[in-house]
Amino acid sequence: MPVKILADSACDLPKDFYAEHNVTLFPLKVHVNGQEYEDVKTIDPKTVYDAIRTGDVPKTSQVSPLLFEEVFTKMAENNEDGIYIAFSSALSGTYQTSVMILDQVKEKYPNFNLTIVDTQCASLGFGLVVKEAARLAAEDVSKEEILNDVLFRSQHMEHLFTVEDLDYLAKGGRVSKASAFLGGLLNIKPILNVEEGKLVPIEKIRGKKKVYRRIVELMNERGASFGDQVVGISHADTEDTVLEVKALIEEELHPKDVLITSIGSAVGAHTGPGTIAIFFLNKLP
Repeated sequence: MPVKILADSACDLPKDFYAEHNVTLFPLKVHVNGQEYEDVKTIDPKTVYDAIRTGDVPKTSQVSPLLFEEVFTKMAENNEDGIYIAFSSALSGTYQTSVMILDQVKEKYPNFNLTIVDTQCASLGFGLVVKEAARLAAEDVSKEEILNDVLFRSQHMEHLFTVEDLDYLAKGGRVSKASAFLGGLLNIKPILNVEEGKLVPIEKIRGKKKVYRRIVELMNERGASFGDQVVGISHADTEDTVLEVKALIEEELHPKDVLITSIGSAVGAHTGPGTIAIFFLNKLP
């Protein structure tokens, strides 16, 4: 049987991707206006962004341990081999929970061949890793080869992003409230990336146009052979802006292709509306 690919919803791939590519989805939980939802399955990102704009502060929680147990047990009973590609352990407890549940399932099914990978990636950077793994699995590539590709892309995936309002990151503890207040007054936009799975501010730029041009400069400094790779862009309810950014990237870097998706409800609950995130490899396989 082909290797089974599993992923959680923080990879921000479109809802129809999972069924079309035979990828098992583990939805994170999103709590909005006193209600609990399953990311991707029972809530759409715009609902979260609209709630934030009206003053609500959405919360998120990890994938249900019971769901992990159900899926892992069924796979073990069916003798299926798999790779669960997981959201950064520095941003969610989901990875640690899945490892704990796998250990429990293997007590009964010691030969269960499932590997769990902490990608240390987020959003579509994580999604690009999942997407390629699903493609390889569909071609009946061996588990070892798929796993090597997953590990390589996870280790070499760059994340560059900026947010519309620093207050959203302040509420999530990503920047200080004082910095957020000052940034709002001066129209300062942060550029952040992901280091060892954590969100890290790297620069502050005044003005929206300048921040996107600086991101493209950083892409040029950090990226590898754009003509041979797909660049990912995820956005939080900013369709006009994301097309401008795509055009700028195509004009300056000429990538093989550009994939655009919406930042999902779970990730977007922390970044807020107006976020633009760009993902690319700094080394090709």
